[in-house]
Amino acid sequence: MAHTVKIPVPALNKEISVSTGLFINNEFVPSVDSSEVIQCFNPATEEIIASVVAGSSKDIDVAVAAARKAFKTSWGKNVTGWERSRLINKLADLIERDAQELAELETLNNGKPVAIARLVLVYFDIGDSIQCLRYYAGWADKITGQTIEVDNKSKMAFTRHEPIGVCGQIIPWNYPINMWAWKVAPALAVGCTIVMKPSELTPLTALKLSELVVEAGFPPGVINTVPSLGSVGGAALSAHPDVDKIAFTGSTLTGRKIMEAAAKSNLKKVSLELGGKSPQLIFESADLQQAAAWSALGICYNTGQDCTAGSRIYVQDTVYDKFIDVLVSTVKETVIGNGFDQKTGGGPLVSKAQFDRVWGYIDAGKAEGAKVVLGGERRNTKGFFVDPTIFTDVNSDMKIIFGPVLSIGRFKTEEEAVALANNTTYGLGAGLHSTDASQCMRVSGLLEAGTVWVNSYNLLSNNVPFGGKKQSGIGRELGSYALEEYTSVKAVHWNIGEKLQWPL
Repeated sequence: MAHTVKIPVPALNKEISVSTGLFINNEFVPSVDSSEVIQCFNPATEEIIASVVAGSSKDIDVAVAAARKAFKTSWGKNVTGWERSRLINKLADLIERDAQELAELETLNNGKPVAIARLVLVYFDIGDSIQCLRYYAGWADKITGQTIEVDNKSKMAFTRHEPIGVCGQIIPWNYPINMWAWKVAPALAVGCTIVMKPSELTPLTALKLSELVVEAGFPPGVINTVPSLGSVGGAALSAHPDVDKIAFTGSTLTGRKIMEAAAKSNLKKVSLELGGKSPQLIFESADLQQAAAWSALGICYNTGQDCTAGSRIYVQDTVYDKFIDVLVSTVKETVIGNGFDQKTGGGPLVSKAQFDRVWGYIDAGKAEGAKVVLGGERRNTKGFFVDPTIFTDVNSDMKIIFGPVLSIGRFKTEEEAVALANNTTYGLGAGLHSTDASQCMRVSGLLEAGTVWVNSYNLLSNNVPFGGKKQSGIGRELGSYALEEYTSVKAVHWNIGEKLQWPL
């Protein structure tokens, strides 16, 4: 049998218990054929805090079979929308009850500040996750089709939006709880069952949430959690012939592999939320203090580990120098430190590999002649900490850096600004700052991104769709649009009076 570990929280003189097995059919179980484990690190201390069972491809088979059985018997079309809504709301209540402990566990495994993770506000991780579940609980009994006029005397047609079936969901390490909720909530609302593969870097909160799934009363097999390496569990889900849909958040490179596997197996439905190289445009009419504050949020929040991180800023030349001064002063106020320190606004990067990758890009930027106006110096302490770093005098072919590293360029005209912003193969997010309403309308329409923020940045709402253009993905999360990702439309033609004469 899989066992439970007690993870110490030294800063609070307490322990958090976590089941370390695979969660299948509402039970924590060992692997059916493997003794491999995944070691979980605290990125603030670089210490191992727990080891969990690493699922194999055969474990994915078992989990998919459990999800399929539940879909055919206790979930899917076999339970009312009211009941789905009740259970989703119950799960949200339990997460709200345990918000503090979940936040502490998130901080231990991911590094982000517990003060931010635990806030039961709509814009922060756990608060947003609770709201997301409640939003989709409200949709569960409102999944409707259309009645379509064909011939009022003899024929009618109607549509049904049916749950697509068993869904494989692969979530990233930057927002473990939040991404879990974004994926789970709409799938449950329409009646799908789930095999969840959390990131191998941050599996602990997904396992803890699985305990709440049982407490909430969900039938066995509706939600299954299989921690696994992406090359094992993720690959197995993507290629599985009995998985009807894959939802993935992560890199574009992995997204391509998932699409290929989905196509070569059973042409399963795929939705992808992938990387970005998101720009912000600062026009001369902007409130520079506010533009600097939103720009700081765009690159410093979650220590820059965000798919929509505003890593490229272009400033109109007439206010360039002034804006740089304001921005540097603003970003300097960011405190990067241990997530259990109440003063901390950003934690360490999630892993040694991520830490080395970001420093490689910083060193390359220096070598290529970009000017460092803030940060760019390594700490001589333990932990994967990178202080906010700002480059100026950069060129347009700078690589994506998934960390608190900002590059700043300048422009003269609106046309040049739009061209610079769109000069990327990605299109997840973009922002613009201006007090000229006509300019805001023009530029927001011209920016090639799935989400455009005007005089703000990086804040999302659960009732507004989110997703990318170009190589930033396909499909949409959040809002009513996400329901479409987990349903298939059936058309029913009903003959109520036409008589067929045969032969024709």
